Amino acid sequence: MSAPDSAILVCTDLDRTLLPNGSQPESTSARPRFRALAAHPDVRVAYVTGRHHALVDLAINEFDIPVPDFLIGDVGTSIYRVQGREWLPQHDWQRQIAASWGGRDGDALHQLIADVDGLLLQEPAKQGPCKLSYYTPEEWDRPARLAEIEARFVAAGVAANLVWSLDEHAGTGLLDVLPAAASKLTAVQWLIQHEGLEAGRTVCAGDSGNDLAMLTGPINAVLVANATADVRADAASLAEAAGYPDRLYQAKGDFHGMNGYYSAGILEGVAHYLPETVALWGDIEA
Repeated sequence: MSAPDSAILVCTDLDRTLLPNGSQPESTSARPRFRALAAHPDVRVAYVTGRHHALVDLAINEFDIPVPDFLIGDVGTSIYRVQGREWLPQHDWQRQIAASWGGRDGDALHQLIADVDGLLLQEPAKQGPCKLSYYTPEEWDRPARLAEIEARFVAAGVAANLVWSLDEHAGTGLLDVLPAAASKLTAVQWLIQHEGLEAGRTVCAGDSGNDLAMLTGPINAVLVANATADVRADAASLAEAAGYPDRLYQAKGDFHGMNGYYSAGILEGVAHYLPETVALWGDIEA
């Protein structure tokens, strides 16, 4: 597949990144400006989220956000091309990542780790073909427990990517067990290659721990200003360690009258890398 040389790809997390469902206030002009950016013919939008496509569909209606061109769902384990409101799964991606689990499904993996202290299986709607998700205590002994889980998987011949994040509003830890080949970053990279887009004209946005792989790798990234201090520190440290400190922009606010939270931070970060994008929404008043 090929795309125009001028095409821009904006990849954004949903909850508390594009969606203003955190405790901080939203700049009133931010979502209308984001909608204007997304509507431009040279802009492609991908939602990169832990949500399944049905929950993304609900968010589109509830928050009046654009229907995306692509969905990377289930923490990077599913990819959809979106046509109208039809979600077309990209089966090549799921076949590629599924091999990491050695032919096992989520139920089989759960049996290997069900008795690990602090794990509580999330609801069936939050599971996926290549995603096994748990709640954990906020003050969980992460290093010890993750090492225990990893050891059990290695012994069983399972290669897994363990992604832990904190839902600070619920005071709950979230653990996603994914195939080792799967993450938000690797899914974005597959999408760029598959669609003939340019990494240099791609910007990824997020706010939480399960966005860190996507935000601290080789692709231009923005951490919205409502991210917690811990996530901001972790992101800066990981980007530095990976050799990509210049690929991480932390939104500050005071940008065209916006505060840097949620979609305001996305717009600020996209404009940091691609200043010409301001002209695509600049006629909407703050």
